[in-house]
Amino acid sequence: MNVINLAAQDNFAEIIQSQPIPVIVDFWAPWCAPCRMLAPELAGASEEFGDKLQVLKVNIDDFAELASGQYKVLGVPTLVLFKDGREKGRLVGYRSRTAIKAFIEKNL
Repeated sequence: MNVINLAAQDNFAEIIQSQPIPVIVDFWAPWCAPCRMLAPELAGASEEFGDKLQVLKVNIDDFAELASGQYKVLGVPTLVLFKDGREKGRLVGYRSRTAIKAFIEKNL
């Protein structure tokens, strides 16, 4: 599984646009119980895609302007799928591995 945890020195837009594969962004927070429940479901779903999918985790507490300002994330967890640098779809709230996998397949 390809996972990047967004850090202060990283450029979000550059990561999204430079990847040759689709990127699913997990907007999450450490205090969010559904986010902690979603993490293994997302990991399991993304493992099935192997090198065909990049996962980018964005802590909304560290990147509030990016999450709420730029991408209008109103609740966590929120998964946003990007392909060729453009948003293709989003899921809000806890989802099962099966639902995440179906969402990814639908939007690839």
